Amino acid sequence: MPFYLKENKIKLLKNGKDYFASVIQSIKQARQSIFVEAYIFSHDVTGIKILTALKEAAKRNIDIYLLLDGFGSRDLSQKVIDEIKAAKIHFLFYHPKISPYQMKRISLRRLHRKMFLIDHRIAYIGGINIIDDANVPNGKAPRIDYAAQLEGPVVYSISQSMTKLWKRVSWAHLEKSYVPKYIRNSTVSFPNGTKLSFIERDNFRHRQDIEKAYLHAIQNAKHEILIANAYFIPGKKFERALINAARRGVSVTLLLKGEMDYFLSNATRAFYGKFLKEGITIFEYTKSFMHSKVAVIDGSWSTIGSSNIDPFSLLLSREANIMVLDKSFASRLKKNIEEDIQLGGTEILLKDWDKAHLIKRLKSRMAYLFIRLSLGIANI
Repeated sequence: MPFYLKENKIKLLKNGKDYFASVIQSIKQARQSIFVEAYIFSHDVTGIKILTALKEAAKRNIDIYLLLDGFGSRDLSQKVIDEIKAAKIHFLFYHPKISPYQMKRISLRRLHRKMFLIDHRIAYIGGINIIDDANVPNGKAPRIDYAAQLEGPVVYSISQSMTKLWKRVSWAHLEKSYVPKYIRNSTVSFPNGTKLSFIERDNFRHRQDIEKAYLHAIQNAKHEILIANAYFIPGKKFERALINAARRGVSVTLLLKGEMDYFLSNATRAFYGKFLKEGITIFEYTKSFMHSKVAVIDGSWSTIGSSNIDPFSLLLSREANIMVLDKSFASRLKKNIEEDIQLGGTEILLKDWDKAHLIKRLKSRMAYLFIRLSLGIANI
């Protein structure tokens, strides 16, 4: 069971418009340091706004540490990287460009976290990459995603994680990046605030922490489980936990991605038949691209973060989620997910899935088998 810290403040942020406006405001108010971790940093309208804010902060002598994944941000040009370094922003790639088609465990491990840390006092965590939400194919509506702004004692845990990872990566690059030691006294408390737990997934001491936190909440659910997750390919434990919950009378609803941006995304549908037969309700979000990684259970427990429910997030990548014990916050998040379902969700019915969608079923089985084979080759 996760350890929850009291007296925190949390604010729900939906989509890039609200998220980046809040992040940029915090960057402008920074006084000491800014840490950034991202899987994708796209040099588009949004990326330029963030980079401009960081450059302006660097001119004010703010210490800035920018850590990007070498594969996710592989399209960032050398010219832009040189501009970042010229602005005196500390810059590193986590696992520089390695082909994901090399079926070795080290090649598949990525930095999938999406976090900002301002003055070791304010943190942002969620699933939103540094990319323009409106930049989606076929003129679709902006993608949907979630993040949270955090203040309070939990930020100290995030500070430790982000500074430790920066030091580890800088050592691996044989670069000296001094990180000032002004973390401990930077956080503040909020009496009667929210109980939060920062959960990370790495390949050292926290290999299964996110999955275990999810499973603990699902296994103790009494009334309702609501999950919105973009890349949903659960392992056996997760699959059994959801089915067992449905069998004991818990209402289980999944909002999954309907727009398949990668062939392997089709593996999600390999579970449809089994879940539908157990009474689990499934919606596909078809209005645009859904990138959400959130859940609400029994109206009191919720989570937001970078972790998908698939082998890459739960077994390989560095991920970060915040677990929340707060009825008010859970209610707000649930309302947003239900609005997503209402505005863009298409329910998948068992009678339709069994009688139609033959091509989708074949694609899903092929994608799922390819993933299992790849993980087997990589000895995962």
